Amino acid sequence: MGTVRVLLFSVILSPWVLSLTGKHFNQDSTLRLEQQDVLFDREAYLEARRSKREAAELWLGEDYDSSMVFLPADEPDDAPASELPTCLLCVCLTGSVYCEEVVPEMTAVSTLPKETAYFYARYNKINKITNKDFADIVTLKRIDLTGNLISEIQDGAFSKLTLLEELNLAENHLVKLPMLPGKLTTFNANHNHLKTKGVKANAFKKLKQLVNLFLGDNELEAVPVIPESVRIIHLQNNNITDVTTDTFCNGNNTYYIRPNLIEVRLDGNPVLLSKSPDSFTCLKSLPVGKYR
Repeated sequence: MGTVRVLLFSVILSPWVLSLTGKHFNQDSTLRLEQQDVLFDREAYLEARRSKREAAELWLGEDYDSSMVFLPADEPDDAPASELPTCLLCVCLTGSVYCEEVVPEMTAVSTLPKETAYFYARYNKINKITNKDFADIVTLKRIDLTGNLISEIQDGAFSKLTLLEELNLAENHLVKLPMLPGKLTTFNANHNHLKTKGVKANAFKKLKQLVNLFLGDNELEAVPVIPESVRIIHLQNNNITDVTTDTFCNGNNTYYIRPNLIEVRLDGNPVLLSKSPDSFTCLKSLPVGKYR
């Protein structure tokens, strides 16, 4: 408790906020006076956060370090999220930023420390991703934006993220996909409003390291081109009406085998899979779906 008090007090008095990467980065020193008053009331401030700190310690496990500055996301309701430094608004740990269900409401991606590798902003009210949001954060390996209100992502929003391996956009309002970075291994866009016209023909074709592809609970009318590297693809609860010998296999090569693809979900689609038995001869197992 004493350690946390000393660290918090030093953060409040200094115009430099400690980044948990071991470096320092300058934050906005123009916090409104009423925000400063709340921060200087250290006993009430710490008491209000103790339960969240304990919960986070259990949740984060070995990633949690009580000697670090730890400030959960519950600043005063009258302070817009855009006016607060990121590590006062969110939880910053070494290389990771956690902005889960932020209060006040987060409607846009906050400015991240440049060393951020893992960014979690689940269950907020972010409605748009722009080309500037991640342009300077080239160290990102994982982005999780599950459960927001995102209806638009500018086409170059992820283009500079050459290290990005996991991108989770589930439970949003997307009608089309942007260009995706080439090193993705997992992409999740379950529970959106994606239609085939909103998914470019080569959206996944060039992703040579993609392993997991989740597109369930959308409005797709056809199966997109699937890279050879994919092991699991979920397309359940869409509007897919047809599969052909080229959907998963190679219609021109009856000896073609696809050993990597081990799980295909097509349940909840209008397509009757028994009408196209030759479409699955290259697979290790039949897709999950309607056969009669």
